Amino acid sequence: MIEIRVVTPEDASRLLEIYSYYVKNTAISFECEVPSLEEFRKRIASILKKYPYICAIVDGAIIGYAYAGVFHERKAYKHSVELSIYVDLERRRGGCGRALYDALEERLKAQGIKNLYACIAVPPKKADEYLTFDSVKFHKKMGFKTVGHFHACGTKFGRWYDMVYMEKIL
Repeated sequence: MIEIRVVTPEDASRLLEIYSYYVKNTAISFECEVPSLEEFRKRIASILKKYPYICAIVDGAIIGYAYAGVFHERKAYKHSVELSIYVDLERRRGGCGRALYDALEERLKAQGIKNLYACIAVPPKKADEYLTFDSVKFHKKMGFKTVGHFHACGTKFGRWYDMVYMEKIL
């Protein structure tokens, strides 16, 4: 059974462990260097001031996390957020992502959020060893629709990657 709870800065080490895989081995994150533990802890604390940052736990171990962040700084966007989610490589496709997003949506609705956005890296034509279309497929299953496609906007591992924006209205 998957338990969902709010992340604390003390969880930073485990969350960074999960995230590091994606930074080092994939183009899922356009971040090219793994942030320090202190930087990651600061990011968590900053997000928690305004938005939900939650983790999924199975048998006492964190297996994934998700959070909402600022979509755009201007006040008119206050009912819109951008979501991020990362699941331990060994625990993907086990319901963790759905559990995290369901819990995140519930919290965001209660906070008065209306629009959810996901910024997703995608390969320009076909999947490669660094990036697939799995995140787009997951978001579609969760009710998101593609609303924008940016071409060759990020480079990692010596390759150019596209980015899509997906949207869900609560």
